[in-house]
Amino acid sequence: MRDWDRGAMSVGLLNASAGTAELDRMALLTTLTDAYGNITTAVEGLREAQLTRPSRCAGWTVGDVLYHVLLDARRALRTFVTPATAEPDVDYITYWQPFSPHSGKPFALGGAAAAAHARHVRIAASAYQSAALFWEWRETSSAACRAARACSHERVAAQGHVLTTADFLATLIVEATVHLLDLTVELEGAPGPDTAGLALVRQVLDGLLGAPVPMSWEDAIYALKGTGRLPLTDDERFVLGSMAEQFPLFG
Repeated sequence: MRDWDRGAMSVGLLNASAGTAELDRMALLTTLTDAYGNITTAVEGLREAQLTRPSRCAGWTVGDVLYHVLLDARRALRTFVTPATAEPDVDYITYWQPFSPHSGKPFALGGAAAAAHARHVRIAASAYQSAALFWEWRETSSAACRAARACSHERVAAQGHVLTTADFLATLIVEATVHLLDLTVELEGAPGPDTAGLALVRQVLDGLLGAPVPMSWEDAIYALKGTGRLPLTDDERFVLGSMAEQFPLFG
């Protein structure tokens, strides 16, 4: 078993067999439901002015981030009814490689496609009244979770890739967990991410890094550092050594 698998093992997202580990689809379904439910709780009843508060996602408001995760839930609905027969070409870790600012890919942090997406999000999110945006998020995210449980396909097609359904579920959890951290920076009393979601984010970050990070960061801090929400300090760069050049691991 890879060392970076152990965090998710501890919260039941992985099954171990013959020295290897694979994702536990049923545990992932529960974790996705919890992750989406935490977002719903965090944004329920927000007023227009609160949607314009800054998030941890640079340049994005709370409303922008909420609309962005709404797009994820819509994508999930499409994906769970789009079976694939080809072999998977990415898993729940390598899926994130093009989103590294070091990848040179269009959707990387600072890339052309990422900038165009940010513009779309800002325009579309601003067209919603707060109650309407919340209603659509709540209904769509709930439907996505039902579709996930009803999905009988072992593999699905998404964004030009083929993934196992478990791997795809894991990508949704990672996205929801990181964006809940974004949403709640100025929302007092909002729930934080669950332990299972944060452990999965750690596993992805360690997988992209190629080894367990040699820092004693708590999972939430690692999520923020690993995705560029918090900068590395000089002391952290010294401890990380050449690994520091890989940060942020995805954005």
